[in-house]
Amino acid sequence: MTENPAERTHATGRIDVKTYEPASYDESAEGPTLVRIHVVEAFSGDISGEGVSEFLQTTSGEDEASFVGVERVTGSVDGRSGTFVLQDEGTLKGTSVSGTWFVVPGSGTGELSGLRGDGGFSAELGQGAEISLDYWFE
Repeated sequence: MTENPAERTHATGRIDVKTYEPASYDESAEGPTLVRIHVVEAFSGDISGEGVSEFLQTTSGEDEASFVGVERVTGSVDGRSGTFVLQDEGTLKGTSVSGTWFVVPGSGTGELSGLRGDGGFSAELGQGAEISLDYWFE
């Protein structure tokens, strides 16, 4: 089934962090620290299931960071089940985390085969993130 990307479906939901395991892998007396972070998240709403991700982050002080990551989501999107991979990028400024993501082309399995889309997330530290994904199927 091929859909026109202009005919996207808007999904919303929430992410709650279950596991957050940061580990510095390069620290400098001058400049940002490089951190690898393993995260397990619970998705609820139009997207439900569990996500397992690895992020690479640069930190500048206590309240500023930039990160990139990939996350495999196992669950469902509007009732269609399978897995897919999100590629993320975002920032932390103060206590606000926000970013964008897209579905990695060809990563969908099961009923999510052919899934494409993009969206984003935002949260205050220590709270669940509000998420969105505008998606279609190829």
